[in-house]
Amino acid sequence: MTARLDVLAEGYADDRVASTVVLVREGDAVIVVDPGMVARRSLILDPLAVLGVDPRQVTDVVFSHHHPDHTLNAALFAEARFHDHRAIYQDDVWIDREADGFELGPSVRLKATPGHSAEDITTLVETDGGLVAWTHLWWSADGPDIDPLAEDQRVLEASRAELLALRPALVVPGHGSPFRPA
Repeated sequence: MTARLDVLAEGYADDRVASTVVLVREGDAVIVVDPGMVARRSLILDPLAVLGVDPRQVTDVVFSHHHPDHTLNAALFAEARFHDHRAIYQDDVWIDREADGFELGPSVRLKATPGHSAEDITTLVETDGGLVAWTHLWWSADGPDIDPLAEDQRVLEASRAELLALRPALVVPGHGSPFRPA
């Protein structure tokens, strides 16, 4: 079984900022990754509607890290479980767990990829087209090579190398359109 990944909103980071928001579906799992800042909420909700997904059907929301530009619209998905680098949260329940290796479905797992922040995680999705990595190890296909907000550039570069060793067919960066890694 493989999952389906759809980009709901392509992010950008220039004079304004928006995160890239994706939808992952596999079996009963309906997952939104990084429902952060966008120019208006309809840029997340309208593509969901076109795909036939009601926000109440979203089972899980993944935060790559806790910067507001990646988390701001989380409340759109009131029925979901929320995942970050250390726990699962739903309603008033907080379950500690390490994200690295945690599976949200047979084809969807989380991977610790620190660098941009110490708490960064990547969502890895096995699709019919190969492995797709939603990650903030890159802002976009064009860089920057040196992350101006990285907590530790050396650690970020090590995480990049580790992720590329998995040979993803596609990388979905934090603030840009998906690209094929060289």
